[in-house]
Amino acid sequence: MNQEIPVIVIGGYLGAGKTTLVNHLLRNADGCRIAILVNEFGDLPIDSDLIEAQDDEMIAISGGCICCSFGSDMTSALIKLSSHNPVPNYVVIEASGVAMPGAVADNISFLEGFSLAGVVVLADSECIQAQAVDEYLGDTILRQLSGADLIVQTKIDLISPQMVSNVCSWLTSVNPKAQIVATAQGKLPPEVILGVEMVAGQPQSSGHADAGYDSTVFTEIAPCDPDCLAKELATGGLGIIRSKGFVTDYAGQKWLIQIVGERYDVTPMVSSEQDGMVCIGRKGALDLGAIGVIFAG
Repeated sequence: MNQEIPVIVIGGYLGAGKTTLVNHLLRNADGCRIAILVNEFGDLPIDSDLIEAQDDEMIAISGGCICCSFGSDMTSALIKLSSHNPVPNYVVIEASGVAMPGAVADNISFLEGFSLAGVVVLADSECIQAQAVDEYLGDTILRQLSGADLIVQTKIDLISPQMVSNVCSWLTSVNPKAQIVATAQGKLPPEVILGVEMVAGQPQSSGHADAGYDSTVFTEIAPCDPDCLAKELATGGLGIIRSKGFVTDYAGQKWLIQIVGERYDVTPMVSSEQDGMVCIGRKGALDLGAIGVIFAG
């Protein structure tokens, strides 16, 4: 199976919580090989107890993860990562606080061997609305949010439940197509950010789902038009935050589908993997009945 390396771009303004989220991902990688790509190491302080070794270009992190600095040449760094042994399961690009993560993501489509798995933008619940109307910051903040497939509403422990709800509603008005998840201290199940991993030919969640999320595997999938299926799952209001897996079209061709928010990617595969898809959503929000009907054809 020749599968492209999925790339997740993480953005958000300074202080939104990107470092906290990335360190949480690394602490809970559970054997998944994650490569973190940053402009400079100093931009992303990795928790010292996670570091096994460090040189001028790479930090080796416990559990098989790595952190690489790409300076001004992200493309060369990604190509170098594709030849790393072992190859990463995921690449996470941490965009600077003033960068447009959507623009960073646009470059991924031109690189052979990689696929864009989603743009994740963090929003500081305490100050995101004030930042959005700031004379100097507002344009940057709104452009960052508008390019997101998934918005992570951070620091919800610092505001009231009513304010959490109000900020969530405002974020939805800014980017109606993005899924929104909320967290304190960056503690999200890794599969919400990364998606799901293919293990022994079957789609699997990473086992970190907590009380706030459901992860369901569907294996009864009728032959289908993969593009139509992916679009229906991504845009049908079914509560899916993330989904990934294999389907077969009417001619017997196998396809890999990846979904985050309303973004979906459909890739032809040369494989004999059994059909199956994992769907991840907030607890109680997945419309399992409607999803099952779609898969049944």
